[in-house]
Amino acid sequence: MRYRVGLAITIMLLTLLLSSCGAAQELGINWRGLLGQFIAFGILLGLLLFFAYRPITRMLNNRSQRIKESMDQAEYIKEQTAKTEKMVQEQLAEARRQGQGLVAQAEQIGERLKEEARQQAKQDAEAIVARARSEIKAENEESIAQLRREFVDVAIQAAEKVINRALDKETHRQLIEETLKESTDLKKEG
Repeated sequence: MRYRVGLAITIMLLTLLLSSCGAAQELGINWRGLLGQFIAFGILLGLLLFFAYRPITRMLNNRSQRIKESMDQAEYIKEQTAKTEKMVQEQLAEARRQGQGLVAQAEQIGERLKEEARQQAKQDAEAIVARARSEIKAENEESIAQLRREFVDVAIQAAEKVINRALDKETHRQLIEETLKESTDLKKEG
């Protein structure tokens, strides 16, 4: 477009110049030299347009296109970064929720394990108490039996001393044991 406007202006100037050749000679202007300069200027202008203006314009257009593409790419990267950041935030929120769920589950398991441990400790304590009671009862019965035997021996010795003669120990022992058993039975009934 600019090339055509420049060419039109040049043609108009040449026309004016050629039509006013007579007036130009009166002023002392060499119209052939001037025409040669205009032609040389036109050729130079054409060469500059062809070899300089178009490549520079093409280079500037390419550069502006690259800049536009870079801006578009930067915008795309910015959008992708925003999407990625949003996705990361969502994943972090989900991980927090899962972590809280795991903590709550671990607390429940811990409470259950503590309760089971309490129950087990209680059962163990009850078993130990029951075993201790049975041992105490067995020792108590053994002590009572031992005490009875000693009592029988003491009673026999006392009876021997009272009578001053030796009695049949086995007969007296049976009599005393029967008496003790009868007294024990009476205590249990009462």
